Amino acid sequence: MLVVRPAKTADVKAIRALVDSYAAPGQMLAKETVTLYESVQEFIVAELDGVIVGCGALHILWEDLAEVRTVAVKKDEHRQGIGHAILEAIVKRASEVGVNKIFCLTFQTEFFGSHGFEVIEGTPVDPEVYAELLRSYDAGVAEFLDLESVKPNTLGNTRMLKKLA
Repeated sequence: MLVVRPAKTADVKAIRALVDSYAAPGQMLAKETVTLYESVQEFIVAELDGVIVGCGALHILWEDLAEVRTVAVKKDEHRQGIGHAILEAIVKRASEVGVNKIFCLTFQTEFFGSHGFEVIEGTPVDPEVYAELLRSYDAGVAEFLDLESVKPNTLGNTRMLKKLA
């Protein structure tokens, strides 16, 4: 039975393995293990018969804006609805904390599109918020703002946004 739940520190090794399986072929940005521990409270994991088979994270960027990060499913478990369950849990969590826009940077445009994400150009925030976001050191914020400084690191991904009801 599939269980989707908040991640625990004990899950970081499995999250690390999932990230590495996609980072090595250049399908996902690599993450340092310390970064995974620092952000473990942002992660959701999918567990199938006691084994972590997927993960994803919600990273708050601003009052009404968050980023979906690090959505990954074990390659031999694709097309089982695991990614959908993870993303649905992330969207639910975003709504619970008061976020009404969710951003992602992805190669999986069809998957995210099926969940209501749309390709974006420019930066869909007010100029005041843009100015505040420029102060962030977070690479995800820079990616959302479409800053030239991060383009060499984005792997050619597509920027997508979903507006929540």
